Amino acid sequence: MKKIAVITDIHGNSPALMAVLQDITSKSVDHIYCLGDVVGIGPDSNEVLELLLSRTDVSFVVANHDVAVMAAFYGDDAPKGHQNERHHHQWLADRINPEYIEAMSKWPKQLIVNHFNKEELLFTHYHLNQEGWFLSIEKNPSTENLDQLYKETKYKMVCFGHHHMIHHFVSSKRTYFNPGALGCHDKPRARYGIVSLTEKGISEELIEVPYDNKEFLQSYIQLQVPEREFILKIFHGGQLTY
Repeated sequence: MKKIAVITDIHGNSPALMAVLQDITSKSVDHIYCLGDVVGIGPDSNEVLELLLSRTDVSFVVANHDVAVMAAFYGDDAPKGHQNERHHHQWLADRINPEYIEAMSKWPKQLIVNHFNKEELLFTHYHLNQEGWFLSIEKNPSTENLDQLYKETKYKMVCFGHHHMIHHFVSSKRTYFNPGALGCHDKPRARYGIVSLTEKGISEELIEVPYDNKEFLQSYIQLQVPEREFILKIFHGGQLTY
């Protein structure tokens, strides 16, 4: 059996990531797939990238916020859907280690992995359109519309993120698995998933790890993160009390 961890949407939240990595260590996981949005929203860009890039057991795909921060760093146009967030992404880009920008620039949008040389698993931040960019979030995804989206593929499993909610659908064709955002939640809990692979099949487990997020939430105020009031309300459920 092989066990892999699926993490996504860390969003610059280092205490949440540290809690998850510690939990992963206790579960004898063979490999970690990180599905992007490592940076953006939260202020701990350098910390989360150091935690992940210092490891040898992590594979990455790039996501929209990662691309937006890189675009701000290089002075390029903001990617589709992020034009109004340029001030926030520029603030992050001005503080990030350039070595991490270089590393992120090498991440693909998709990874396809063979399961015992007979079935393919897809890892992506979100479903792509024909131009190779992320589709708009489907607010009410279903097995039927996901099967329609991937009808021309032979993937046995599609792992994704982007939509911060948990999604776990199983059809006769394949499994669709989004463990939920690791770094953005309305509770002090960091979410991730474990996928167990055997020759007989695939199974999934959703995991929530409690952690202390008080100092992290307060850091938005202390660091004067752009758009902090909106972020704390929408992406962290208004947990911070002043």
